[in-house]
Amino acid sequence: MDKLWLIIKREYLTRVTRRSFILATLLTPLAFGLFFVVAGLIFQYESDDSRRIAIIDEGNIFDQSIKDEENLYFKFVDTDLETLRQNFDDFDYDGILVVPRVKDVMATRHTIYYYADKQPSLDIDALIRDRVRGQMRDYKIEALQLDPQQLEAIDTRIELEPEPIDDESADASKLTGAIAAGIGGIMGIIMYIVVFIYGMMVMRSVMEEKTSRIVEVMISSVRPFQLMLGKIVGVGAVGLTQVAIWAILIPIIILVSSLLFGIDSSAQMEMAQQQPGAANFNPEDTEAMVALAIEEFKSLNWWLILPMFIFFFLGGYFLYSSMFAAVGSAMGDDLGEGQSLTIPITIPVILAFYIMIVAIQAPNSSLAVWSSIFPLFSPIVMPARLAFSPPVWEVVLSVVLLAATAIFFVWLSGRIYRVGILMYGKKVTLKELGKWIFYKD
Repeated sequence: MDKLWLIIKREYLTRVTRRSFILATLLTPLAFGLFFVVAGLIFQYESDDSRRIAIIDEGNIFDQSIKDEENLYFKFVDTDLETLRQNFDDFDYDGILVVPRVKDVMATRHTIYYYADKQPSLDIDALIRDRVRGQMRDYKIEALQLDPQQLEAIDTRIELEPEPIDDESADASKLTGAIAAGIGGIMGIIMYIVVFIYGMMVMRSVMEEKTSRIVEVMISSVRPFQLMLGKIVGVGAVGLTQVAIWAILIPIIILVSSLLFGIDSSAQMEMAQQQPGAANFNPEDTEAMVALAIEEFKSLNWWLILPMFIFFFLGGYFLYSSMFAAVGSAMGDDLGEGQSLTIPITIPVILAFYIMIVAIQAPNSSLAVWSSIFPLFSPIVMPARLAFSPPVWEVVLSVVLLAATAIFFVWLSGRIYRVGILMYGKKVTLKELGKWIFYKD
């Protein structure tokens, strides 16, 4: 046990004291802060591209009245289109908008024409179409002698409010599914990234020691299994340290950046709500929605989510990092040939990621349920389902199978590691790895 602790301590200290680790740990939150600032400034940027548009309203749909927008100005003209086009450079206009007469008020399609030297940008195109659509609606209402209030009453917004069958069931709101999906997606993505990054880190560490022949000296003092297990635990501790530092620094840097540069994190949502064609922005509804989201977030079963997430984090890391360590021990100087050995490991991880996306949309589907129980998929899929309160038996079964499978793969990888770590100058195949498992000590 003392030797194992020494290996863990060595792996941990030699990595956290490296300049590359320190720079990556400190610069990554700064990069997030810089990205946040740049993205915020981009969304707050106000275009200086002003346009003056002449409107030829052949059917008097606008009734000679239209509201100007910021950097976009309209003017009704009586000049015919041909005169405007032939003398376009003499007029102080950037474009000509022609709104033809409405031949059939029952028609659902109406084409308008925009003449300009340059194609309209996406925001101007959307704004023009939105303005004409709204005015066309008012024109048809008047032409058909309809009641505007009755038409407004027809457009009904439907909201689904979940309610429990009995008083003992947990109450839910209309945001429950969205919040659970968001939390599940974040957890699944974190697991996906951790398995790949730190699993590959274990593999590179094993390869470096093997190619530099340092491992030959270490094997004389400790058993190969102790060396592999110490390396897995040490690198995992490095990863947890880095993630913990990021979890502290990134929110602080983002908060400081928003205060220094005056960036409102809700500005993007508000701008999206105020875009042409979007629903009317109601600050009171937004505040109520945010308050409801906070309450729903607090009411989640965190007593189950957090411990289980840590367990699946550790279980998935030990399972896949042990396989990466075994593959690293089998690789020689030709890294290109050894990369093919990682394919059987990466395929389940990639499949689990795509299944996780499906599980967020349908957490109780057969694919999501059985994938969250299958040990090779459960470290990524089950955390994505935890926020949806899966049945207890599914969580327990998944935990037991993952724990047993992780222990088995650590043992199995140790059998491969003890042979491959001292094997040089031989091209290794999957069949050869299978033979190493049954070699006697």
